[in-house]
Amino acid sequence: MPLRTRLRSRRTGRRLAADAGLLVVAAAFVLPLAWVILSALDPHAGLRVQVPDGLTLDNFDAVLKPDITYTPLLNSLILCGGGTLLTVVCAALAAYPLSRFRSRLNRPFLLTILFATSLPITAIMVPVYALFVRVNLIDTVQGTIFFFAASQLPFAIWLMKNFMDGVPKELEEAAWTDGASSLQSLVRIVLPLMGPGVAVVTVFSFVMMWGNFFVPFMLLLTPDQMPASVSINDFFGNRGTVVYGQLAAFSVIYSTPVILLYVLVARRLGGGFALGGAVKG
Repeated sequence: MPLRTRLRSRRTGRRLAADAGLLVVAAAFVLPLAWVILSALDPHAGLRVQVPDGLTLDNFDAVLKPDITYTPLLNSLILCGGGTLLTVVCAALAAYPLSRFRSRLNRPFLLTILFATSLPITAIMVPVYALFVRVNLIDTVQGTIFFFAASQLPFAIWLMKNFMDGVPKELEEAAWTDGASSLQSLVRIVLPLMGPGVAVVTVFSFVMMWGNFFVPFMLLLTPDQMPASVSINDFFGNRGTVVYGQLAAFSVIYSTPVILLYVLVARRLGGGFALGGAVKG
């Protein structure tokens, strides 16, 4: 067999193996999503992925109640929205000097931040819980928001700094010449130009907080303050047998805010910085 033919057959075999692996990975993601959507509309939902005999909205009617869905979702929006806003603001303020000013401490500080992102939350929850009890922040919404922001801040600073490096400093220098302060140039020039970066940090922080079960479960004690990420646990036996249809319906509703947030910022995520020619002339 000619050498070229053998090389071509090897490439074809590798491509087929890669395609097969991708199909397996895709199936691992598609099957759970298919179960959630089909079971939410199935009056006799079970653990198996199956096409329902008849479609119904009874599962949504059963979970669309204040104590089951509305209150936990509102709590989640307050916790995650407040934590995301605090994270983005603090990350921008922390990333600006790291991006614009050179110092021997910049690299060690960034490496420390990178190390902090690898710390599991479960490893620090015991001292955090004791601290929150001491400062009277346990079972408070503001305390949970503070810890949400603190847990996401290291990676948010790292991302924000990398995006901020792409904004030309000459634009800020022109603003400084006109009398603008560093804070004004950050708010009026840097952040608008790095809109995709701010969108990435916002979506990443919100999604990580939205799906966090352990932190609010540990820091909040009052049932009326629990977010949806914790209240979904009530479907797993606390009400008796697991009603899979209602669990799937609640999961669909629970996923909707994250999907809407991504749709709202999707255009900015793909818009790029568009800084070409901005410093010419």
